[in-house]
Amino acid sequence: MNGNKSTVGTWVGFIAILIWCLLPVAWILSLSFKPVAETTAGSPQFLPKEWTLQNYRDILANPDFTRALINSFGIALIATVLSVIFATLAAYAIARLEFKGKKIVLSIALAIAMFPVVSLVGPLFDMWRTFHLFNTWPGLIIPYMSFTLPLAIWTLSAFFREIPWELEQAAQVDGATTWQAFRKVIVPLAAPGVFTAAILTFFFAWNEFVLAISLTSTTDARTVPAQMSFFVGADPFNPPYSQLATASVVVTIPVIIIVLLFQRKIVAGLTSGAVKG
Repeated sequence: MNGNKSTVGTWVGFIAILIWCLLPVAWILSLSFKPVAETTAGSPQFLPKEWTLQNYRDILANPDFTRALINSFGIALIATVLSVIFATLAAYAIARLEFKGKKIVLSIALAIAMFPVVSLVGPLFDMWRTFHLFNTWPGLIIPYMSFTLPLAIWTLSAFFREIPWELEQAAQVDGATTWQAFRKVIVPLAAPGVFTAAILTFFFAWNEFVLAISLTSTTDARTVPAQMSFFVGADPFNPPYSQLATASVVVTIPVIIIVLLFQRKIVAGLTSGAVKG
């Protein structure tokens, strides 16, 4: 009897949490299928009175939005690749080599990861204007890497510590160089950690807003989160909620696809890091 009550309580709690988490998503989806006139009428109902795909046609035909999508993909992908490469090399050195100040390096990396982004906007704005990096892809890629590298280093160093040192030594005995042993033995074994670091880096770069809105002035480098803030419509007191919701759905689709395709690797990487770290 107690077991049945526990099961029922578990399912009730699970359903309540599921509704709490998915209700905003359902509301945004519903808004994206409503005509603009319906969303500006005041207190619209949950389901559309008239279903329409016009919002998606308008968003995808908007050159500023499509340009922002290209910027987001390019900047996030480049920042992810560079961060994972540098983090892999740094984490391997921290895990395998003995040198003075190792703990200090890790502490500084963690402090950088926790540093508030907004406090760096002013200095970066002045520096990027001086170095002609303002409103450019490198002007966003560099600070994105600065904030994602520490987390990636912490994640990967935990994996490298758990890989037996004897495997690398055996590869070297068989004639492999240090670089070959690292590339062909160590990195494949740390693949879950590398994948986890890449996913976290990509999500940060894809969703980041403060730097994207502060370090850009045109659509040349502005990413989607920043570009969405310019969807104000003709009337500033009645923003185009349906188009904003549509843009949010379009931006979320790549993230959902990545999670659905690689959910096992994501979970394996996160749980392995938690156990081994």
